[in-house]
Amino acid sequence: MQLTDRELWGVIHGMGLGALFLLAFGGGLAGLWSLREGLVTPEGVEERTPRLLVGTWVMAIVAWLTVLVGTFIVYPWYRAKPPAGVTDLAAYPRVLLLSNPNTAQWHQFGMEWKEHVAWIAPLLATAVAFVVLYYGAQLIRHPEVRRALLVLFTLAFAAAAVAGLLGAFITKAAPVA
Repeated sequence: MQLTDRELWGVIHGMGLGALFLLAFGGGLAGLWSLREGLVTPEGVEERTPRLLVGTWVMAIVAWLTVLVGTFIVYPWYRAKPPAGVTDLAAYPRVLLLSNPNTAQWHQFGMEWKEHVAWIAPLLATAVAFVVLYYGAQLIRHPEVRRALLVLFTLAFAAAAVAGLLGAFITKAAPVA
């Protein structure tokens, strides 16, 4: 099996970085959720805090890498315009989607929305990582901050999940090959 450069970057963007994002989210969410007084000893807080810090920062960094690779490497191939006279639109996903009334909505709604909502994930994930860095082990004494972080962290994941799901459907309808 061989992959073109475009397919390889698509795999890196969607499957590679996406998988790391999911793992980091799972670790960060579990760390934030379980960091509660009465459930964790002082020694447990000291042991969990570095792991929480790593999980949130990995999620933020991977979210930024995913969005940057998508925006500056994969997306230009999607938006490419065919030269005059080209009738095979397979190498021009945006034009291919828009050329068919049955698939035009994948671009008009899906891609237009995806390219904007995807940027929310790294912004929120970075905010969470900074607050975890700032508070550290003190988060256990600030349940209101921890709850807010859980909400922001989950919203970051939801934004990435929506963007990823739309990206998968769009790629199915018109791959960047």
